[in-house]
Order: sequence, then C-alpha cells, then structure tokens
Amino acid sequence: MKVPVTVYSEMTPNPVTMKFVVNKHLLPSGESVEFDSYSEAKGFSPLAEELFQFPFVRGVFIASNFVTITKTDALSWDIINMELREYIKNWIADGKDVLIQKPAPKPHPEHQDQVHYESSDYDQAIVDLLDQYVRPAVEGDGGAIDFRGYKDGIVTVALRGACSGCPSSTATLKGGIENLLKQHLPEVQEVVAENA
Repeated sequence: MKVPVTVYSEMTPNPVTMKFVVNKHLLPSGESVEFDSYSEAKGFSPLAEELFQFPFVRGVFIASNFVTITKTDALSWDIINMELREYIKNWIADGKDVLIQKPAPKPHPEHQDQVHYESSDYDQAIVDLLDQYVRPAVEGDGGAIDFRGYKDGIVTVALRGACSGCPSSTATLKGGIENLLKQHLPEVQEVVAENA
C-alpha cells in the first residue's frame, strides 16, 4: 500500500550537496548515518545502496526527515534534481527500508591514532549549547554536527552531511559556533573540526 509522501529539495551552502526533505520521519530525531560509497552502505541502508547506483552520487547522508546527496561534478543539479526527488519519494511511498541497521562509527583517516577525550566538566554544557543553538541550523542546511571532546580549551566537533567539505563550514565554525561557545563558556578558546 502506497503512503502519501511529499519530497522537496533545498540547496545547501555546499554547492555539491542537495537536501531532499520528506514529510515523514526516516530516522529517530537526533539520529543520522552517512555513507561515502556503495560498499559502506551495503547491508545497512537499502535506500543509500540504490542511490549509489546513480553514477553521479558520491555521498548519502540520512537524518530525521531528510536525505542529503553529494554529487560528482559530472552533472548540474538542474539536470538530476527531479530524478532524485522522484526516486526518493517513490522509495518511501512504497514502504521500502531506509535503514536496516546503523553502521559502527567510522574512524577518521587523519586520526588513525584516534584521539581519546577524557570527560570534562564542560562536556554537558557544550553538548546542550550545540543541541539548542547549532544543531537545528546545521540540520536546516542538510548536515550534522557531533561533539567529539573538550581538552585544554579546545572543543573538537565533527561535521557531516552537507557540512563536510562545505566552503562556508570554516566561517560557520569560527564565526558562529566558536563565538557562541566562548560567549557562554569563557573556558573555550577555540573550536576545531575533526574532518577539516
């Protein structure tokens, strides 16, 4: 039985990503998954597996009620936008699985030694500020932000989805997030992105 589904697309600040917003929840609020290849998606997200069959799809990020797709430079959005929107709409309307299991978090290649953060007295305050002020805006742009840790005045976050590799993410990180945290927590000296 087909479920009535609407999907609309939104440009993101990152020119190679497009956000496809669905009128129903795909994942529980606050949850998200990101895949950079078909092999990463295999066995976890049937929707992402199928989206990687399009030769121009380079990345798939799925969150509460949207799918953000990163494309190659081969084609412009005006050529592929409608096709992707209809594909996602039909997939969801047919009741097919979006995610069957959540993959384990990926280690970041530039952090092979994977920095381990001790819990600090500021962790919860930082997470609360990010959840209240930053997460809604970042999700609005088709991405996600994850708190990694606090050490010696430096807050480390991970940017995912449309935010990963976005030309304006450095400005957002320094001009927005860093200023917000410094205003509320004088102990914060800097905010850095793990994948920058």
